[in-house]
Amino acid sequence: MRLLVTGGAGFIGSNFARHITAKYPEYSVIILDKLTYAGNPENVADLHVYENFYFVHGDIADKKFLADFFETMKPDIVVNFAAETHVDRSIIDPSIFVLTNIVGTQNLLELSRAYKVKRYHQISTDEVYGDLGDGSTNYFIEETPLAPNCPYAASKAAADLLVESFYKTYGFPATISRCSNNYGPFQFPEKLIPYFFLLAQENKPLPVYGDGKNIRDWLYVLDHCEAIDLILHKGKIGEIYNIGGHNEKENLTIAKTILSFLGRNEDLITFVEDRLAHDRRYAMDPSKIERELGWKPSVTFEEGIQKTFAWYEGNSVWLENLVKKHAITEHRQHLTVKSPASPVAAPKRARVAS
Repeated sequence: MRLLVTGGAGFIGSNFARHITAKYPEYSVIILDKLTYAGNPENVADLHVYENFYFVHGDIADKKFLADFFETMKPDIVVNFAAETHVDRSIIDPSIFVLTNIVGTQNLLELSRAYKVKRYHQISTDEVYGDLGDGSTNYFIEETPLAPNCPYAASKAAADLLVESFYKTYGFPATISRCSNNYGPFQFPEKLIPYFFLLAQENKPLPVYGDGKNIRDWLYVLDHCEAIDLILHKGKIGEIYNIGGHNEKENLTIAKTILSFLGRNEDLITFVEDRLAHDRRYAMDPSKIERELGWKPSVTFEEGIQKTFAWYEGNSVWLENLVKKHAITEHRQHLTVKSPASPVAAPKRARVAS
């Protein structure tokens, strides 16, 4: 079985590739990644020991390249993690989100269908459902209408609809999962938890949007990987599965948890102007995947956040390398990430194996 993981050098993709290679050593695992700022070869450096591991540098939005790739690698299963994901960036410039998240997904679908892949799985997000609202008590279910409020969420919703259309039109063997906020090892430090951890380590202010009471459901990344594994092997074609961690936390609570762990004063919390189109609450109902596939999150937030903090502390070189490579600095409420002036070139098809 040849399993393609697009975006596999990113945060969740690299954790998933590691999960699959360990659990299914008979599988060939192929990572395809554009290696933008969030795609880091160090995230998958340990996978090179596997005889059936391949790494290919390329862009899913480049259809000619992708056609050559499919002709050469002929994957049986495609799991699409490749995406631009940061909401702040989508507000500044939506165009790359349209190109990668929509055009890239369309390219993958067309070639996966042409090469008769056995299974295609689209990784999506709870943000496609929109905002549950302040003071709400209900949850997103799979039937909740899509109502994205920012360019990132809109691009992911469009991609989901393309996947659904291929299933309904062609009987294409696809599934979709929508997850809540992930956290854990290898997360690029522009997202909330690693960003605040990085700032707090250096005794710098933690910029909290608005009043800090926006609520997100948090999911440990390895629990997410196990859920995707179950969907691939047991999920019903054409279905959508919500994946949530049962861990709703205010952003302000996350900031205070990080400061407490590091022994820093809460005076470092600085409230800043709220983000445009900042949804108030996301909360997933994962009853369907729990009921039909037997999945449940195995790591509580309390356990997972301690594991995550311990990983950051034990992998300070990984974090320092990112800071140096991308000239990461804080700028108001987001990180400013400066890409290298001369990106490293790579061949269209490259194998990195044992």
